[in-house]
Amino acid sequence: MTVNTENIANYAETFIKVLIDYSPKLISAFLILFVGLYVIRVINRLIRRIMVKRELDPTLTKFLADILLWVLRVLLFVTFISKLGIETSSFVAILGAMGLAVGLSLQGSLSNFAGGMLIILFKPFKVGDTIEAMGMTGTVSEIQIFVTKLINANNQTIFIPNGSLSNGTIINYSLQGYRRADLTLSISYDTDIKKAKDIITTVLNKNPKVLKTPEAEVCVKLLTDNSIQLAVRPWANNADFGAVFSETLESCKLAFDAAGIVIQPFVKEASAKNK
Repeated sequence: MTVNTENIANYAETFIKVLIDYSPKLISAFLILFVGLYVIRVINRLIRRIMVKRELDPTLTKFLADILLWVLRVLLFVTFISKLGIETSSFVAILGAMGLAVGLSLQGSLSNFAGGMLIILFKPFKVGDTIEAMGMTGTVSEIQIFVTKLINANNQTIFIPNGSLSNGTIINYSLQGYRRADLTLSISYDTDIKKAKDIITTVLNKNPKVLKTPEAEVCVKLLTDNSIQLAVRPWANNADFGAVFSETLESCKLAFDAAGIVIQPFVKEASAKNK
């Protein structure tokens, strides 16, 4: 096999010529790329600092900064390939087709993305609020673009998709700043109702964590076959709610014992099968 050195020399000469002719575009394109990445990083940090100084919501700050970052990166990439001499029109068409395919395959993720935007814009809750949603109760630790993180009372982390969260019912326990505890105490029909209510009222008045306004309520809730049910409804700040709930039950039990009032246990009637 003979090697045509003349053809090899011609190919090498052509390659070097093309490389020399194309090198200015190549150098300028990579220069734009590296400088652009640095400028984007500086702009992103500057925007974050401005939003922090204006005391915008941390979740909104992170979300807007991330969106701006990726928009600038896409624009830089289009500029980079354009500088290399690649037709951007065909490239944009390819990106559009890829975007459509990805969008169809990630419909659930896009729904969560849209839900995250709705939560950030309309703010039904914020980081630090205690909410109940999708059958879960916990404190919001982070609102991400696709999911919201809750920490429940057992210190477990719960991830709820934003799409389902934004379309469901949300109970925000922190929004008003205080809550009402709904307790029920059952006493026998032999008990003096007024005396029992006075004892409960005294217990509530002695507890500094129970709010004076709104005023706590003590009333007859229901008359059952075996007991009188008293509704006890004290109000407390969110931070004191759990303590007020448990302390009211304990203090009422101790006060009833001291006054000789017996709390009537729940009695389940025997079914016909057990007779």
